[in-house]
Amino acid sequence: MKEYASEKLRNIALVSHGGAGKTSLGEAMLFHTGAVNRMGRVDDGNSVSDFEEEEIRRKQSLSTGILPVEFAGHKINVLDTPGFMDFVGEAISALWVSDGAVLLVDSVAGVEVGTEVMWDHCEEFGIPRCVVISKMDRDNANFKRVLAGLESLSARVTFVPVQLPWGEKQALKGVIDLFKMVARPQEGKSEEAIPEDLADAAEQARTALIEAAAEGDDALLEKYLEGEELSADEIALGFRKAVWSTTFVPVFASAGPSGIGTIPLLEAIVQLFPSPVDGVRRSAESKGEPIEIEGTDSGALAAYVWKTTADPFVGRLTYLRVFSGVLSSDSRVWNQNRREQERLGTLQLLRGKEQLPIKNLHAGDIGVVAKLGVTQTGDTLSEKTGALTMGSPNYPNALYSVAVIPKTQADAAKISSVLTKLSEEDPTLSWHQEASTNQTILQGMGDQHIDVAIRKAETKFQVGLEMEVPLVPYRETITKVGSAQYRHKKQTGGSGQFAEVHMRIEPHESAEFEFVSEVIGGRISSGFMPAIEKGVRQVMMGGVLSGHPIEKVKVAITDGKEHPVDSKAIAFETAGREAFKIAVRNAGPVMLEPIMELRITVPEANMGDIMGDLNTRRARVQGADSDRGRSIITAHAPLAEVQRYTTDLRSMTGGRGIFTMKFSHYENVPPQVAQQIIAAAAHDEDEA
Repeated sequence: MKEYASEKLRNIALVSHGGAGKTSLGEAMLFHTGAVNRMGRVDDGNSVSDFEEEEIRRKQSLSTGILPVEFAGHKINVLDTPGFMDFVGEAISALWVSDGAVLLVDSVAGVEVGTEVMWDHCEEFGIPRCVVISKMDRDNANFKRVLAGLESLSARVTFVPVQLPWGEKQALKGVIDLFKMVARPQEGKSEEAIPEDLADAAEQARTALIEAAAEGDDALLEKYLEGEELSADEIALGFRKAVWSTTFVPVFASAGPSGIGTIPLLEAIVQLFPSPVDGVRRSAESKGEPIEIEGTDSGALAAYVWKTTADPFVGRLTYLRVFSGVLSSDSRVWNQNRREQERLGTLQLLRGKEQLPIKNLHAGDIGVVAKLGVTQTGDTLSEKTGALTMGSPNYPNALYSVAVIPKTQADAAKISSVLTKLSEEDPTLSWHQEASTNQTILQGMGDQHIDVAIRKAETKFQVGLEMEVPLVPYRETITKVGSAQYRHKKQTGGSGQFAEVHMRIEPHESAEFEFVSEVIGGRISSGFMPAIEKGVRQVMMGGVLSGHPIEKVKVAITDGKEHPVDSKAIAFETAGREAFKIAVRNAGPVMLEPIMELRITVPEANMGDIMGDLNTRRARVQGADSDRGRSIITAHAPLAEVQRYTTDLRSMTGGRGIFTMKFSHYENVPPQVAQQIIAAAAHDEDEA
């Protein structure tokens, strides 16, 4: 594939709710432009973008595929993103490096929750977009109903049909092109006169298109209002400006597997969407000062890493978008994020899994390079002189966690490195070691997200992992002042052990732990204080009530005794440990649990069910609102009650509910619940 100048590039993300036909549309684009000689199918497992073993098995996209399409002297980098909400991070990354978005909406299902999520991200990034009403050849397809339903996405935007379907359902023949005012059968390579039965509808829709074009340019609007007719070029120019402003969104019709509407859509992408030179300007930072990226070959080099994948055979593959300057094969670049130099090998373009070597990537182009040393997702590659760093998009917090356990000792030795590699590939995937429960926690967006990661660990990296529900990281603390004393005395024939410690403890809100000595007169030597503190810290790690860590405590050693011969550090460590246990029990000990802040968005019809369910989860509703016919509920709920909420919410709402979750604070566990936890901990200890 040849190199393309920035003006001849288009970077377009295909986004939608799951199952709307993005991959099929991408296949049609490749086939009808001659890039491939047969059109693959998702159900057959032979599509270009879904080439991973797990994608073929599940028959759905799990990661973003790159499909470079050469058309009319331009190269369109089509980014085919996953539609299932567990993999929303892939779609966010693709939108961040795109200059436009094609939002597919199923002609039967209409606007779905994933449609709204993707629309909101397009709004957040400010990129131009169009809507494609897909699968128009299906039974029950209804263009007008879906078009009317689009209004729920935004009150700010006007949706303007630029095509009408030529027939519907099994009788779909092609599309009516309102720019050229012709009928275009099948994929749209040929043109015919508009059928008489569609002529009036086409004229009416054409008028709305011309009005939108006029509103896109002040001079054209004045000309239109004065009754003058706009030329085809003026209509195209005005409508392009209207699309760039994101106040008007063109609407197309298509049927991906049969290819209907493919060529007119490609023409519109070239004509209506901005090139990288004209697209949304990204900012960067240089020497602590914000600067705007130029978006041209002559600008300072700025290549943003939007994705990385790890493969045991190929190594790490780094996905780049060059926002400014020219990136060349076999060159050296500076990674300001890691403050290290990287040597690039051969740059490549990807078409699915096919790698096409290329010498240069011009400003705006997207490619990959293998085997970089330190570069990770979110890094910027630039020149060392005048080094740049670009910002990254915000990714949602994890919604689903599992504790992962290695199947064998060999797996245990590799688990950390493999989980790190998986997390580097996906910004919405993370892992950590939970010290309070001694578990390895893997976090993601849902059960399918985690399941795919676990399978990838096994198939790609040969590391077997088992999953279980994580233990809740409870805490223990005290509610009042408590005191205790403990004498440790041990005589075994030789040198004995002796230590006596008097202790006072009290709640300490400003710090997790504070240890002080109030001993006067040298009744305990200062050299024994570290041993006492060590004993206290041992108990704090394991708790007193339920085996969970103790926090927010101030410990004061008030008095004690020592023996000139038998007192040793180990004796004072023991005395400190036992005195602290007694003091905690005298200080009104309570258990604390993590409270999560939830923001739940559901159809209004599900509002009552969701509120009732939250009451069973010990949740406290903080507020409720409505937006675009959907209810938005904010609530605080214990982590113990919402660890599997993502699965439960989908079940309650038929997949139409979504939520975000983040840690809020710790608060007291209700006494009846605490008793159950303490009893379970005692039972486990007896079993051990």
